[in-house]
Amino acid sequence: MVSSPASVARAEPYSRVVVRAAMWLAFLAPFFYLSYGFANWLASQHDDVGSIVFSWEHGIPFVAWTIVPYWSINLFYGLSLLLNNDRQGVDRLAGRYLTAQAVAVICFILFPLTATFVRPATTGLPGFLFAVLGGFDKPFNQAPSLHIALLVIIWDHWRHRLGGLLLPLWHGWCFLIGASVLTTWQHHFIDIPTGALLGFFALWLFPRSGALPFSGFRLTNNAKARRLALFYALGAVLALAGAALGAFVCAVALFLLWPTFALAIVAFAYAGAGEKVFQKTADGSITLASRVLLLPYRLGARTNIWAWTRNLAPQVAVADGVFLGRFPTAREANSFGTVIDLAAELEKPAAADCRWISFPMIDLLPPPVAIRQQAASALESARRDGTVLVCCALGFQRSAGVVAEWLVATGKATTPALAREMLMAAGRPVHLAEAAERAVS
Repeated sequence: MVSSPASVARAEPYSRVVVRAAMWLAFLAPFFYLSYGFANWLASQHDDVGSIVFSWEHGIPFVAWTIVPYWSINLFYGLSLLLNNDRQGVDRLAGRYLTAQAVAVICFILFPLTATFVRPATTGLPGFLFAVLGGFDKPFNQAPSLHIALLVIIWDHWRHRLGGLLLPLWHGWCFLIGASVLTTWQHHFIDIPTGALLGFFALWLFPRSGALPFSGFRLTNNAKARRLALFYALGAVLALAGAALGAFVCAVALFLLWPTFALAIVAFAYAGAGEKVFQKTADGSITLASRVLLLPYRLGARTNIWAWTRNLAPQVAVADGVFLGRFPTAREANSFGTVIDLAAELEKPAAADCRWISFPMIDLLPPPVAIRQQAASALESARRDGTVLVCCALGFQRSAGVVAEWLVATGKATTPALAREMLMAAGRPVHLAEAAERAVS
């Protein structure tokens, strides 16, 4: 069900939420029409504005009545701002709107495209709605579809507030809104995935809860982190170049924008933003936006796990019911009482029903001493209740560092060097940096 103003008022006076929403609407509406109109006018000054059209798109039927769901997004745009629990919720939703609108308009200015369809004449309510739409919406602003980007944002906003029968109805209506950009002959297909990517980027940039990815950013002074940031940034640049140049040959190349986003986000993490860019919570789950945007990177990470560990045991026993290993499958995880997960980039398997505790750490970098100590303390507490698997991506570094910390802290190893020998004797290759080993002591 939709959260009512009465229930929201217990946390924060709803009048304040409404005022904040009204202030944002007073800014966003003129910003949209002025910037969108300017991009349209600028594109109209070009003698030849290109288009990206697949041949099969000419078979898409024109369905006049779908202009109704197309227009309905305007209603949900305003209602979504008004229906929030607090002013932070309003601000974050407005931040998503602003991000989508600003990025889309910049793309429209830099890379204008035009729709090639010529709509047939329509009458009645559809005819009226098409006439109003044509009064300000020219056929130049195509990819990424701002309509789709806003749809992703609004769909996500309401799916957390609806339940029961209303939720599948909401999903169905959003599907109609998304399909309507094609059946009203308002957009070409390529505008849809690029618009969706922009929408998920806006969701990632302004998550519903937790720290913002860019909050507290400080450029790292760690030389290894800088090298890794440069490495991933270079990969993002190459993917972007492939998308831009490949589009001249085949529009499918634009799907390289997806790994561009993913690699750029990982570069941002190593440059100083840290593990919060992966948006992983203490229970091992990650946000939908992170799951979507970073999927190309995670597929690469999964491939890397297979390549490095395919000839190794998934987990090895260390001492007193504590095991060390790679990131587990659901079946493997459920064979333990507790999993202590240190991989910021990977999500808890959906079917894992064991106790799961996550301390997200970035791969290949020594974690903060305080976080490693917290993880070692959680390990000792969990061990009293049953077997414990300590894992990261490969089970070589982050997890090995925490288990080494635990071995020394509990007196099972008198020195970091002995802790390392115990881990090696267990049959797991470990890579503990010298600095990390000194920190354990």
